[in-house]
Amino acid sequence: MADPSRQDALTIARIVRVNHAGEFGAIRIYSAQILVARRFWPDCVPSLSEMLGHERTHCAAFRAAMPARGATVPGDAILELGWLAAVTALIGPQGIWACTAAVEAAVHRHLDDQLFFLANRDHDLHGIILAIREEELAHLHHAEEQLKSPGPALNFLRSLISMAADVLIWLSTWGDSSRMTRPLKAAKRTS
Repeated sequence: MADPSRQDALTIARIVRVNHAGEFGAIRIYSAQILVARRFWPDCVPSLSEMLGHERTHCAAFRAAMPARGATVPGDAILELGWLAAVTALIGPQGIWACTAAVEAAVHRHLDDQLFFLANRDHDLHGIILAIREEELAHLHHAEEQLKSPGPALNFLRSLISMAADVLIWLSTWGDSSRMTRPLKAAKRTS
């Protein structure tokens, strides 16, 4: 593989940075959900705890990948997501799983875009993301399996959270997430 162009190197640094921030945010989300669930919805705690463990591992993997790509650890401003998780957890298990499904669906879409972009640009980071994507997809499937007839209110909440996650990712990558989405969509149309 040739060295990436200056623009590609910047995009790769932004990918690893936003993924680290996202995993850190997921740690905050799952931690807040567990805090509320322990008190009100203890049946949710084992699954949430397992997911939290995965997110901690993912966060460490992206943190380790940052220096070689010139990425820096982001500030905490966009990472204060515990309030969102606490509010959705207070709704009940359906709120927990709607929030989880929304966030994981947004993450999954962006990981697919990143994998397509990285395929011929950064083999090592591609491998890290590919491995992590499988666990994130399992989180999404588990959350969706727990949602029982969510209804319009939870569907609206899920859409709102997913849109917020997309906006945060777009802002964190300075719009590079849009640049990565277009080629994948074009490839899907031609196949």
